Amino acid sequence: MSDLAWIAVDWGTSHLRVWLMDGAGRVLSRSESDKGMSKLTAADYEAALLELVGIDLPSDVQIPVVCCGMAGSRQGWFEAPYATAPCAAPTIEQATRVSTQDSRLDVRILPGIKQDKPADVMRGEETQIAGFLAAEPKFDGVLCLPGTHNKWVHISAEEVVSFRTFMTGELFALIGGQSVLRHSLGADGWDDAAFLDAVSEGMSRPAALGCDLFALRAESLLHGLGPVAARSRLSGHLIGMELAAARPYWLGRDVAVLGEDGIAKAYMSALNAQGAMPRAINAEDITLRGLTAAYTSLKDAQ
Repeated sequence: MSDLAWIAVDWGTSHLRVWLMDGAGRVLSRSESDKGMSKLTAADYEAALLELVGIDLPSDVQIPVVCCGMAGSRQGWFEAPYATAPCAAPTIEQATRVSTQDSRLDVRILPGIKQDKPADVMRGEETQIAGFLAAEPKFDGVLCLPGTHNKWVHISAEEVVSFRTFMTGELFALIGGQSVLRHSLGADGWDDAAFLDAVSEGMSRPAALGCDLFALRAESLLHGLGPVAARSRLSGHLIGMELAAARPYWLGRDVAVLGEDGIAKAYMSALNAQGAMPRAINAEDITLRGLTAAYTSLKDAQ
C-alpha cells in the first residue's frame, strides 16, 4: 500500500479500531476487532495491531502510529501520563512513545486527562474532544459522551474546564445481566414511551431507585410487563438518576451528544424531554479528526 502515511488507532476496553491513512488525511481502509484492553496483556498489543493492519508494511521507513484510549492505561500497552484539568486537549507533544519489536512501527500513545477534585479520569474521550474543537473552536458548553462510563465535559475557551463520569452503562449491564431483573428484561428492543416515563421518575425521585427497580420484576410477574418495556424502563431509571445528578452540566447550556445511535439516541431523547435541545455529533468522525490533528502536529514538528 504505497499511499500509506500513518495509522490511526482507537483502543477501547472491548474493541480496537484502526484506520490506514494517506498523507492528505484520507482513509485508505478501516478495520476493527474485539481485541480491546480487557482481552490483552501488555505483550499482546503489538501483535494485535499488526494482525488488524493486515498488510506488508514498507521495510525502509517507520510508519507513525497514533493511538488514543485504553492502550495508555495502567493495564494497557504502556501507561501514558494524564494531563490535568483544567487544560486544553492533550497534543502529540505530550504523547508517550512506545518501543516495539517491529522496527517499522513508530507508536505514540496520547495521554488522557485527570481531574484531581472531584477525582475523575478519561482516556480516549480527550481525543474526541480535540476532534470536536478542531471543527468548533469557539464552542462554549457541555459535551455528553455516552458509553459504558458516560461523561459530561464542560468546555470553555478551548479547554476542558471540568468533567464528571457516571457508571450508568455498566450499572445497566450488571443489573440487567446479574440481578433478579435478568428474568424480566428483553435482550433488545426499545419502548421510548416507557423509557421517558422512567426518566421522569428517576429524575424526580432518584433516592427511590432501589424500590423502583424491583417494581419492574413485580410488574412483570403480576401485571404482564413486557420484556422490552422493562428493559427500556431500567435504562430510563438509571439515565434519569444520572440527569438529576448532572443537571448543573446540561441545564441552560449548549449540549452536544457525541454519538448518533444506540445509547446516544437514548440520551438525546431524555435531554430533549427536559427541553435541553441537544445536537448529535458523529463520534467516530470526531475521534478520527482528533487523531488526524495529532498526526498533523507530529508531521509539522518533523
